[in-house]
Amino acid sequence: MTWRTVVEWLVLGAIWGASFLFARVAVPEFGAVPLVGVRLVVAALALSVPLLMGGHARLIRERWRVLLLVGALNSAIPFSLFAWSLRSLSAGEASVLNATAALFAGLIAAVVLGEHLSRRRTLGLVIGFVGVVLLVWHKLSFSGNLLALGAGLAAAFLYGAASHIITRKLPGVAPVAVSGGSLAFASLLILPLALASAPAAVPSLKAWGAALLLGVLCTAAGYLMYFRLVKSIGPTRAITVTYAIPAFGILWGHLFLNEPVSMLMLLGGAVIVVGTAMVKLPDRVRVSEQDAVVPAKPMMNQDARAERSV
Repeated sequence: MTWRTVVEWLVLGAIWGASFLFARVAVPEFGAVPLVGVRLVVAALALSVPLLMGGHARLIRERWRVLLLVGALNSAIPFSLFAWSLRSLSAGEASVLNATAALFAGLIAAVVLGEHLSRRRTLGLVIGFVGVVLLVWHKLSFSGNLLALGAGLAAAFLYGAASHIITRKLPGVAPVAVSGGSLAFASLLILPLALASAPAAVPSLKAWGAALLLGVLCTAAGYLMYFRLVKSIGPTRAITVTYAIPAFGILWGHLFLNEPVSMLMLLGGAVIVVGTAMVKLPDRVRVSEQDAVVPAKPMMNQDARAERSV
């Protein structure tokens, strides 16, 4: 990877790590579903200009079913689950749970799609979930926190499932079409529920600022940056940006929300990062010396065999 790619990877990790911070600031005044509605509508509007200027409207009409499914599984439902869970979980905890999306993607590949998982990747799955348990160990005795934990894990599972749908059903589709189209359908799905549960009081300017940052920066710009990374360095390397999200999430939560950081939380985050890296990094293919040196024997044609037999 080039230095520019490394910088983009870090910037995207910082942006997505901050999404839990913005959500925690805005969700008390908006409510979980209305906040998701604002986030998705703002993101869809922000991407509508490059979407239409790029001439992708026809493609969206042709692939609307897949984009609708991706919008539901990759945005509308998981965004709502995470927004609701942030009433009980800290920004750092939610960001670490988000990192398990790569673990679920590996599990789906092995169990549902029948792809082979090496011993290293299987061990990475186990290590990653051990990290989740370490992270929330001090909260496991409270039923409310257990529900929030389940919501975060369910959202991560949907992210993992959506990644396979995008790879298999939308190959070669431009990043702006995938992101803009799926976000447009996601906003249409969530908008009726968001309006029905709109808050009685008008949210403060602080809450509106956090919601707008969620839509423009963390969603619209974040999706474009991620799919550009997929195009430039491939999906396996690009998805490792989820490893940076827990670290940035805990950092932003500590700096701006004064959330405590314990040694057990740091240990859990580190273990999840290690486990996720073991799952997503490509396996090395070992080639023996003999296979690398000895060339295949060429086949003789009939004329050569005939001359040898004379």
